[in-house]
Amino acid sequence: MPDKILVVDDEREICDLVALYLQNENYTVFQFYTAKEALECIESTQLDLAILDIMLPDTNGFEICQKIREHHSYPVIMLTAKDAEMDKITGLTLGADDYVTKPFRPLELVARVKAQLRRYKRYGTARPDGPGDALLVHSALELNTDTHECHLNGKPLNLTPTEFSILRILLERKGKAVSSEELFYEIWKDEYYNKNSNTITVHIRHLREKMGDTVEHPQYIKTIWGVGYKIDA
Repeated sequence: MPDKILVVDDEREICDLVALYLQNENYTVFQFYTAKEALECIESTQLDLAILDIMLPDTNGFEICQKIREHHSYPVIMLTAKDAEMDKITGLTLGADDYVTKPFRPLELVARVKAQLRRYKRYGTARPDGPGDALLVHSALELNTDTHECHLNGKPLNLTPTEFSILRILLERKGKAVSSEELFYEIWKDEYYNKNSNTITVHIRHLREKMGDTVEHPQYIKTIWGVGYKIDA
């Protein structure tokens, strides 16, 4: 059954072009030019991924992203204006998984979509490592890679797919420092990493906020300056 993708952009040429490229990859596309129509679709349709433009006539992509995150964990990709760094950070902080800067190459966006869906679909699939490897534990933190559930002190943590992936990688490599570049490649499986990008930094910060962790006195995610991040063995 084809994956269902929501595309929202008030620039009709861009929205139609993105929809065409996705349809050529056999995805089912729900395309809208306003937030109102998109929000109705989110409530009535079981989606697998959303692509949201930030600037819309009746609201903005941030609010749509927030609405999605209230009830859903499927990936969200934001479309941002060129060099709009605060827009990127805001989107990631509100629960977006990735962003693509306008103007963009349609094939790059399709590659990002495929990478996000691959990771998201893996959550419902048992890992081949063995029956005991699905549960990753560190102190009061428990992460189950089979069920895509994460608990801290017995309480569930509501993580986005990207946050879940970052935490999984750090737990699997417990005791070892993992660079931002390694995290980026492991998650997106492409070569679009930019050393000036704040993508991983913002996701780490959001993870820390949800876990009640701090940079100064981390209980879980430590920053190894000049290297990357790690969770102690």
